[in-house]
Amino acid sequence: MSLMSKLLTSALIATVALSANTEVNNKVLLNYIERNVVKNPQVEVKGIKILEKRELKDLPGWDIYLTSMHLVYHKKNIDAPEMIFVKDGLATSHLVNIKTGRDYRNEIKPTVPASMYNDAHLLFGNKDAKHKLLVFSDPECPFCRDVVPGIMKAAKENPQQIALYYYHLPLLRIHPVSGTLTRIMHVAQSEGKKDVVQKMYTLKINPRETDTKKIIAAVKKQTGYDITEDKIKSDEVTKALEADAKAAGRMMVTGTPTVYVDGKWDKMRNGYKKFIKN
Repeated sequence: MSLMSKLLTSALIATVALSANTEVNNKVLLNYIERNVVKNPQVEVKGIKILEKRELKDLPGWDIYLTSMHLVYHKKNIDAPEMIFVKDGLATSHLVNIKTGRDYRNEIKPTVPASMYNDAHLLFGNKDAKHKLLVFSDPECPFCRDVVPGIMKAAKENPQQIALYYYHLPLLRIHPVSGTLTRIMHVAQSEGKKDVVQKMYTLKINPRETDTKKIIAAVKKQTGYDITEDKIKSDEVTKALEADAKAAGRMMVTGTPTVYVDGKWDKMRNGYKKFIKN
């Protein structure tokens, strides 16, 4: 069970009544969260922040609030994302089409804040390029291996058109080796050796390998990049990857690859192709 599952309990089709004339604000949503979303008595809800208000043409009359909950769990502060659908005095965290089973919660992600387009995450392209792509990825994810190399190539070859910002999201339960690989990738990128990041997408290694020395040796043999175990286990690297994980939570990202084009979630992951010159 994930930490988020421990913190929250949301009913898929439960709709909670608000006063029809209630103005939706932080206080109203906080009350809803306390009563209907956070069910773990060990979790204290300290506050909620509305990050964004959205609408979907398929859901006329519904306002969609993308929020960040400030929680305390075992004396640890946690900022957890939550999506709330509101219409005519009703509120729910999931809105499901009964005929199709479509959960509209899965159709929406927040807009990328400007702060996430920073130099530390710029992988390829110029930061003043006409279009910004942002990717959450794991080099061992098969879908990432199909999609992300093409995005990298496009940004490298069209630097005035595309700036690619890269965030690590290793899926450790599926391929534990990514924990060490992403550390190596972070250091390589910070040293300006960005091609090492690209080469990780063709690395041949057991996805369940956890021996750091063996992983470093495989990377050196296949990419030519040599690095020490102490360097990838530094506090700076740990904090950077924790920040990436926090960014994924802020953006309600749970899988890879997740791609954004000019701030908007690109569900099909191919929107960048229209920026490539033929």
